[in-house]
Amino acid sequence: MKTLKQGTTIPLSNGSTAVVKSLLGEGGQGAVYLAQVDGKDYALKIYAKRPSKKFMLNLLDNIRKGAPTKHFLWPKWMVNSPVYSGYVMDVRPKEYIEFSRFLIAKARFASWSALINGAMEITYAFRELHRAGLSYQDLNDGNFFFNPKTGSVLICDNDNVCPPDTNLGIRGKFRYMAPEVILCKNNPNNLSDYFSLSVILFMLLMNNHPLDGRRVASVPCLNDAIERHVYGEHPIFIYDLKDDSNRPVSGVHTNVRQRWQLFPQFVRDTFFKQFSAEVMANPNKRMADNEWLKVLQQLRNQTLRCDCGYETFAEVGSGTFCYTCGKQLGKPLTLSIGKQHIALYPGMCLYANQTSAKDDAFTVTGEVVRNAKDPYVWGIINRSQDTWTCTLPDGRTVNIESNMGFPIYRGMDVQFSQTRNGKIDRVIIKPDRVIM
Repeated sequence: MKTLKQGTTIPLSNGSTAVVKSLLGEGGQGAVYLAQVDGKDYALKIYAKRPSKKFMLNLLDNIRKGAPTKHFLWPKWMVNSPVYSGYVMDVRPKEYIEFSRFLIAKARFASWSALINGAMEITYAFRELHRAGLSYQDLNDGNFFFNPKTGSVLICDNDNVCPPDTNLGIRGKFRYMAPEVILCKNNPNNLSDYFSLSVILFMLLMNNHPLDGRRVASVPCLNDAIERHVYGEHPIFIYDLKDDSNRPVSGVHTNVRQRWQLFPQFVRDTFFKQFSAEVMANPNKRMADNEWLKVLQQLRNQTLRCDCGYETFAEVGSGTFCYTCGKQLGKPLTLSIGKQHIALYPGMCLYANQTSAKDDAFTVTGEVVRNAKDPYVWGIINRSQDTWTCTLPDGRTVNIESNMGFPIYRGMDVQFSQTRNGKIDRVIIKPDRVIM
């Protein structure tokens, strides 16, 4: 199919017309153009070949339902033409950068917090997509665009989204497909999405594919047969606990060799399990997206900023130091809320799903701060609209209104709401001193 010229008009299902301005990119399914609709810029995807009627009906149904979250660049209107087939979606803002550029170090996240926020937004988006009765089916590194300052994500190529176990012609890419999909044992579904999500999260955190180690580095060029074997028939995690035949290669897999040891043990343990031979071969044993959210939120709970300006991770049961400058940061008190544990350092935040019954891991409801008059005194500010009740170690209770704060004491109980309470104590990171 020839590239559309500037000024080409394409009728749309909403009665408007898209006017082509320029070519944004081309792929296997077709081309994406910058187009103007009613005076506003959008992205217009035109298929190289007209998809099947079943595909187009599914696309129309997705448009009617709307996007599961704001993170999807979801189809808005269908092309209404006997000559062309395609759809219109919002255009990606310029500050959002392709994931592939992060993987080759042409772009970098501003901080670990930004990276973790991106990982959480991806996981949340796919949880909501699955809850809507849909599966993505084609997760790969080309689907994501990140704001490097905040980690905020936008997800594109959503026209292949459909109900689980329904195949509309797209099965995915070898390096991201679940083994059972590569081997044509199953159609793509939520369980294969879980595998692909684990791959994406590993790549995001470690900057390396979880199965690309010595075996891939030893071949001059990947072909379909090699990829089928490495990713489908006999996948081996690069840090498999029982098989060391596919370890990262020095001088080749530099990023993962540096990053793997930086993350807390519970993150490594999660990847050990998700990429074990047993779990990769048994889709029903894979961790769902909601469980990934819990892991990522705990990682965020243990991410803190050193005085040098860089972030590091508080490790369970041991002293914390800055990976960048080497400064010893001490052993913090820990606020426990249910099964979550937040290291209490200045700048650490609490979120709505920690202090209330809301299913919201992104709205800040509390913040650890230094006392303006004495930097050695730390406290927590209530950033929510709720009134919190603190029970001090001596038994006294104090109400903490919105935008008020309280000093941090070991042994303090905090009632955030009727459904959430927390305790400041020696829980997972044992302190050697009292902060306050």
